[in-house]
Amino acid sequence: MKNYLKTFWAAALMIGFSAASFAQETAKTSLALGRIESYEMQVTYDKTSHLIFPSAIRYVDLGSEYIIAGKAEDAENVLRVKASVKDFEPETNFSVITDDGRFYSFNAYYSACPSTLSYNLLAMQKAVDRSAGQDVLFEELGNNSPSLAGLILETIYKKDKRFVKHIGAKSFGIQFILKGIYIHNGKYYFHTELDNRTNVPFQIEFMNFKVVDKKIAKRTVIQERPMIPLRSYKPLGVIGGIEVEKNVFLLDQFTIADDKVLLIEIFEKNGERHQTLQVENSDLIKARLISDMHLKF
Repeated sequence: MKNYLKTFWAAALMIGFSAASFAQETAKTSLALGRIESYEMQVTYDKTSHLIFPSAIRYVDLGSEYIIAGKAEDAENVLRVKASVKDFEPETNFSVITDDGRFYSFNAYYSACPSTLSYNLLAMQKAVDRSAGQDVLFEELGNNSPSLAGLILETIYKKDKRFVKHIGAKSFGIQFILKGIYIHNGKYYFHTELDNRTNVPFQIEFMNFKVVDKKIAKRTVIQERPMIPLRSYKPLGVIGGIEVEKNVFLLDQFTIADDKVLLIEIFEKNGERHQTLQVENSDLIKARLISDMHLKF
């Protein structure tokens, strides 16, 4: 009986050890499959290195105090990096997350004379990162991949189709129209166009998306519900004289009652050539599916 018990416990220990080893090996394998390769760069104390990203920088984490980094002034997609001490020996690292959901990892080494001081990461934007699945999901986008949302914005912008032909505003030589409304995975995409038919540049101060009662849409701002765009394809800027500018805006899905309208307002900085579009619920429910478009990764 004693020999039987000894044999039983020895077998149980061997099985348990094998299971634990298999679990550890499986975990190692899984992590290896999901490994993100780091980019290597040299930094120095007397000069600043610059990294130009395809999208605005949202998050930066530094591995040690040997390096310092910060976004360049008036450039949301440019990161400045330099050594905070001279001749540091250990390797350090830093990570960057951008608004389009990309995650970048860098290993940094000290060099008195770096071979390169400026890096343009635009070339890494498309096939490599998308196929590697390095998207970071942001709360405001829910389960939508930031890179897919960016691709949809880009596709709508470049295809430049107009199927909404009854929503527009025109005054002071400025024409503002809504070219299309698209829907995908709980998000709306609004395709707009502003045509400046004057020689005077139109500088955009800001745009509003808000839901208001039809009765007060033209005379007051009370009882309004703002709708904040989550993304846009292009930053708002200046539309030069005799120039047309398009844009695409991403918003959360919503519906409105028949006695309400969505106002899309565009305001001129230091001017009064404001334009307003009115969108009804009947327009929203006719939004086109993104699945009907051909997206090229």
